[in-house]
Amino acid sequence: MCVTCGCASTNTVTFSRPPGPATDAAPSGDLSEHTHTLPDGTVITHAHPHPPNGDRPDPHLALAADTSDGIDGTDGNSAAAPPPHRQGLRAIAFENAGDSSAAHPVHSHGTTVTLEQQILGKNDRIAAENRRWLRDRAITALNLMSSPGAGKTTLLVRTLTDLIGERPLAVIEGDQATSHDGERIAATGCPTLQVNTGQGCHLEAAMVQRGLRELNPPPHSLLLIENVGNLVCPALFDLGEQAKVAILSITEGEDKPIKYPHLFRACQVMVLTKLDLLPYLPFDVDRCLAYARQVNPDLRIFQVSALSGQGLDAWYQWLRHECCGA
Repeated sequence: MCVTCGCASTNTVTFSRPPGPATDAAPSGDLSEHTHTLPDGTVITHAHPHPPNGDRPDPHLALAADTSDGIDGTDGNSAAAPPPHRQGLRAIAFENAGDSSAAHPVHSHGTTVTLEQQILGKNDRIAAENRRWLRDRAITALNLMSSPGAGKTTLLVRTLTDLIGERPLAVIEGDQATSHDGERIAATGCPTLQVNTGQGCHLEAAMVQRGLRELNPPPHSLLLIENVGNLVCPALFDLGEQAKVAILSITEGEDKPIKYPHLFRACQVMVLTKLDLLPYLPFDVDRCLAYARQVNPDLRIFQVSALSGQGLDAWYQWLRHECCGA
């Protein structure tokens, strides 16, 4: 996926560099042409500005790369400055989220790449490493996904507050910017790592791998990964989790499962939140659940209110069952 314009990863695109030498005095408006071929044959071309450095990485492929070898390894380079700590919260920032460890950015004129194969293939390899690492330690990792404002953090804070004495808990909190949600979560006493993705609209396996190194949760932990608020891209990226959880609030409309089917089809669980607002909103719960099961007949659904506590016991029982399975 193009992290500058957000175009779909299924397009085959061409990156080209304008003719003429690149020098330090070149203007910062140096452009790279970006062409989309749509299914109906329509060709759309637009350009993105790039810095003048002749060795610059292409922002459609490159990210601030983490060159360490796996979760436990290092590359022997000097240690980077430790991430900032605030109220017990650790933080990592990624400036441009795309392929978070692309080793060979495209520089040549007219080079064509299939982004889905290059980006998702790399991500899946790292996700498999994460999955093995988690399995070897009997750690249950859940990937929580929703649109912005659905109540992921509120549900997470309530869950941590109620379960924190039962087993080791850890959280990787994803947002494009700020540590606001990470601070709320860390205030529960749970080890928390804030990951800021910059322009990226989702977490990737390499970010989670870095987070596992930083947090190093003990065996038999429950690791809750709060993804960036987005109903599209997060579903495409395997993080190595045991299960994906879609969180939908009644403030969003009952048709979200059929408007964004890929995410709800990819998930094993859906949590319908903010039930305490039902008396005040024209929301058809039965229709929402029917749409969700139309997309994914095997979807396990919980209806909860993180404020009143309604339905949380069933949600907690499922979490305990997943941890026992791990």
